[in-house]
This record gives sequence, structure tokens and C-alpha cells, in this order.
Amino acid sequence: MPDRSACLAAVASRDARFDGAFFTGVTSTGIYCRPSCPARTPAPQHCTFHPSAAAAQAAGFRACKRCRPDAVPGSADWEPRADATARAVRLIADGVVDRDGVEGLARHLGYSPRQVERLTRAELGASPVGLARVQRAHTARLLLQTTHLPLADVAFAAGFGSIRSFNETVRAVYGSTPSDLRGRPATAPTGTGMLRVDLRLAFRRPFEPTNVFGHLAATAVPGVEEWRDGAYRRTLHLPRGPGIVALRPRPDHVAATLFLSDPRDLTPAIGRCRRLLDLDADPVAVDAALAADPLLAPLVAAAPGRRVPRTVDAAEFAVRAVLGQQVSTAAARTHAARLVARHGEPVVDPAGGLTHLFPTPAALTNPAQDALALSASRVATLVGLARVLDSGGLDLGPGADRDAARAALAALPGIGPWTVEVIAMRALGDPDAFPATDLGVRRGAERLGITRPTDHAERWRPWRAYATQHLWAAHDHPINHLPEEAP
Repeated sequence: MPDRSACLAAVASRDARFDGAFFTGVTSTGIYCRPSCPARTPAPQHCTFHPSAAAAQAAGFRACKRCRPDAVPGSADWEPRADATARAVRLIADGVVDRDGVEGLARHLGYSPRQVERLTRAELGASPVGLARVQRAHTARLLLQTTHLPLADVAFAAGFGSIRSFNETVRAVYGSTPSDLRGRPATAPTGTGMLRVDLRLAFRRPFEPTNVFGHLAATAVPGVEEWRDGAYRRTLHLPRGPGIVALRPRPDHVAATLFLSDPRDLTPAIGRCRRLLDLDADPVAVDAALAADPLLAPLVAAAPGRRVPRTVDAAEFAVRAVLGQQVSTAAARTHAARLVARHGEPVVDPAGGLTHLFPTPAALTNPAQDALALSASRVATLVGLARVLDSGGLDLGPGADRDAARAALAALPGIGPWTVEVIAMRALGDPDAFPATDLGVRRGAERLGITRPTDHAERWRPWRAYATQHLWAAHDHPINHLPEEAP
């Protein structure tokens, strides 16, 4: 967390770049805010600073109703890191504590519950339950304000164990009752058995959406993904059932429309969408580091805030990476579409043309031969990957140990350095992954006059995955542009 003088300066200037980096508790009002809060700047002697929203709430502050500090981007300190605390934060954001408790979180990390408690208290000022409580309150507010669910259903969907804890938490966090927060729900049931939730996904500025949305649209697998009416849409494997999301870039947020089979999946759905678009990155820190290279600086200046297109399902992306080995983007889409049509679970899309979930690893452990127009060696690689994913021998999820995952991937027959690095970059979220042998990387480097990309890239650490986005954008390709709408 920044020191006190830096925090005071950020609050005085309402600097949105610090949103999520710390939270301001105002002792005279009992409210905590994000640094960019538009309310009157509090006197320095009334300000206390906290590393997380959960820490501010644990100190007795309730959330500001103007700046909604519970809804700011997650701390950029945790998203790129690979240590146990960062892995815990990502797992909590995916709803693991709500589904499996602190004991389940500890199992994922290979620690004891007491060790996990010590880690989060030392670095975030709150327990795992406290961090999950912030998410529950935020989820409850969204459901209260965007759906017609009864209050009891909202409570259990948000992860609360009782109506009493729901009421107490909402009062403590927002200073209002659930009924007061409800207002007038914005949406009605869809008539398809799915719940619709409309929300805004915040991000740290600057945010350059063209390469993220362009990449997702250009590589979209028919039936699973589509670009429709200015939005990237796709199906989602969620813990309690299928879902669908539409994501639309806006100047100051990403508009998201979610269709959920079970409202309890709202928290993990939001977390996966944020990871997909890399919304919790710190673009100021990334751009400053990359712009220090005179060869890369013009690209950074031309498009500040580039993000790394990631994934909502790490296992799905790993399979798609194998399908994309040494073939064009169009060919990779064709291979994936065959698998989807043969082994994907059908879904009903209430607002578009999506038809299937991407096949699970279990469905691909013995795939139909007519679903694969691949060489025998490539089929063996895909099946081997599916089997190790299905057995749990390879973890690529939000709490994965990146070093262990890289080693396990590299040990699989047919998985080379390019595949390992692309999976590390997009599925594992490694900000320093660098697919040096990638054709687009080599062409981009040549255009900049870089003759030895691997050696030159050492100066871009620990942000080589972001440098990759600039290299890809150095030449014209559909992944670098938002799709044009059909007339």
C-alpha cells in the first residue's frame, strides 16, 4: 500500500488510478471510500487508510453510497502475483470460500486453515471470511437492485448462511436495510428459466479495448462465442450451472449482461469476466515500465492501457491452445467448432445465437473421431491433456501454482514452449509469460528493428505478456480491431 503522504495526495486529487490500491476510512463520518470519491475531501486528521475493503469494514467503517468502494477493481498488487496470498485472493474472488469454506480454500492452496488466516490478515488486514463477506455484500446489492428475487433468495444466492447474517451485514456495510437498497429492480425474469443481471464492470484507466475485444471476437468459436450488436457474448461453465454473458466496452466501464441458471453463480461469473478482460491490471505501472524501452515507447504512447486477453475457463483455453498449434486463427476456430458441435453441452440463449458450452475435459478424454480433423500426434496430445486435466493432475485455475503448472504442461507429449507460454499468459494470468517463437511476436519485433526478441525482452520484465500485446498490434490483423457491424 502507498505510504500515508501518497494516500493523502491521491485522495486530494481524486486520482482514480489508486482505486483498489487502498481505501480511505473517514473517522468523522464512519464511512470508507475509494480515493476518487467525488464527495468533499476529508481533513487529513480524519483519514485512515486500509489495504482492502474488508480491512476497512473490519475497522468499523461502512461503504460510501456515492463512490461504491465495494465495487472498485480488485487490487492490482494481487492479480499478477504468484505467491500464496495472491492465489488465495483469486480463489476467494472465484467464490471458493462461499462454496467450500476456509477449509476448502486451504486445501486448494495446500496450507492449513490457520496458515491461510495468518497470510490474509498480515497482508490484507482481514480474514478469508472477511474478504468473502465483502463479496457477499456486493453480490447482495447487485441482486437487490437488478432483480425481482425475494429477499430470502437474495440472501442465500449471495452466500449468506442465514437471513439474520444477511440483514446484519447489509446494515453494517451500507448503513441501510436490504429493503432500502432494493429500490426498483431494473430487469424482469427472462422467461427461459435464467436470471438476467445487468451491471457495470469498473477498470483502472487507461483501458484500450481494441486488442482485447478484437482478439476475443476474431478467435470466437461458433456456438460458444459471438460478436453481436457491439458486444462479445459467450457461454459460461459456472459452478452450479451454465450461464451466458454479453460484454460491451464503454468509455468508463464495461457493460455486462449476465444470464444465470443459479443466482449463486453471480460472484464467480463476475470474477471470471474480470479475468477474461484483465480488468484488474495496473495499466499505469505496466505502461511506465514498457515505455522505458525507446523501441516500444511509441507503441505504448499510441495505445496506453492495453490488456492481455485471458479466459473464463483455463481448461477450455488449454485445449484451444493445442488446437491452435501451427495453424491459422481460422483453422483453429474450425477445429474447435467441430469439437463443440460433437461434445459440447447444448444451452438455450435468450438473447442471441449461442448454442453450446465448450466441452469439458471429461468429454474429451475419448473424443469421437469424426470430431477431430487432426493428425494422430495432435489427437494424442489433446487427449493426453484432457485426461490429466480431468484427473486433477494439472491445475490451471485461479489458485494454481504457476511454476508447478508450467512443469506439468511441459512434461506432456506434444506440448512445446509456445503452448506453455500462451497458456501461462492467458489461462494462468502470468504477466511475464512470453511466447518468443510466436509468428506475430517475431513479425512485430522485426518491425521495431529488434533482431533478438528473447534477449531484448529481458528489459520488459515482469510485464512481457503486455509487451506481447504491443508486438501483436504492430502489424495489421483482425485481433487488433473491434469487429465491424454488418449493415
